[in-house]
Amino acid sequence: MPELRVCALYPDLMNIYADRGNLLVLERRCRWRGIDFSVTGSGLGDRLDPDVADLFYIGGGQDRDQTLCARDMAEIKRDALHAAAARGAVILAVCGGYQLLGHSYQLGEETLPGVGLVDLITVRSDAPRLIGNAAIEVELEPGAPRVLAGFENHGGRTRLGAGATPLGRLLRGHGNNGEDGHEGVRRGNVIGTYLHGPLLPKNVWFADWLIRAALGLGEPLAPLDDRLEAAAHAEARQAAGV
Repeated sequence: MPELRVCALYPDLMNIYADRGNLLVLERRCRWRGIDFSVTGSGLGDRLDPDVADLFYIGGGQDRDQTLCARDMAEIKRDALHAAAARGAVILAVCGGYQLLGHSYQLGEETLPGVGLVDLITVRSDAPRLIGNAAIEVELEPGAPRVLAGFENHGGRTRLGAGATPLGRLLRGHGNNGEDGHEGVRRGNVIGTYLHGPLLPKNVWFADWLIRAALGLGEPLAPLDDRLEAAAHAEARQAAGV
């Protein structure tokens, strides 16, 4: 029987948007299919084993907590995260965690280090926060575009470098910076997004994609009775006006 091993980075500090809901969705959808599931945490000061998990998860946090985690990630966990990404592990980062995937996050006069997994920088803006329901079109598999719907609330403006690919095209909302029509970032199995609320309960098809990618499964997962989940997705899309 396969097992999905998840490692949550800073689960006590980076959980401002009910991000644990994403982990619960992964667990339930695995167990309903007879797939074993385990989750471990990695906090401040903990060395990270790049082989400890199939999926690494980083949520969002307050500025103070994000500052602590940024330095810890850059100084202690950076090499392990790069090694995990290199072997094909899934790394999913939401909101504050997303901002730390890049080169840096400028927060006022302080510049927080990123782990450099993707080519992007983020700068906290003095302009109004980018808030509201949002939806994007993504194409995780060639020729099969899908919609991700969620909620965004961020003061940072993220700009992708020439070597970075956005996760999706904005249908509604502000996205990375409110200007370029893009949301999130993707490099192989490394994914960052501002969509939360939490994200996976509203988009269980994406949760299933993550499970398949993390386990290296070529075949689709066994179908589930997703009537309630489909209603949640439809409501999230409607809230975004899509």
